[in-house]
Amino acid sequence: MRKNTNRLGRVNEELKKEISQVISYELKNPDVTGMVSVTKVKVTPDLRYAKVYVSVLNSKNLNKTLEGLKESSGFIRSRVAKTVNLRITPELVFEYDDSIIYGEKIDAILKSLKEDENK
Repeated sequence: MRKNTNRLGRVNEELKKEISQVISYELKNPDVTGMVSVTKVKVTPDLRYAKVYVSVLNSKNLNKTLEGLKESSGFIRSRVAKTVNLRITPELVFEYDDSIIYGEKIDAILKSLKEDENK
């Protein structure tokens, strides 16, 4: 069992790296705007599906960007299949990751509390 979780971790990291490469350098979808970064990839134990968490900065339209990624998932999957050596390349499911924005909100709150404390 332990060996399998190590493998899943390695697969997650490898997929994260390769999907980031494809989105950054090969994807030509005009709907995908702004800086898209893959924050995390979670593969199901049977390696059939991979949930890809992305954060998007400076996008013209966040929903359109996420739609564009979903539309392009077949292309991204086929490019990843060429570089990642897996028997089955998982189907990619894109999810928006708002943890960076959430972290910024917490930072702003902490900063304002500190300023209030100093007054």
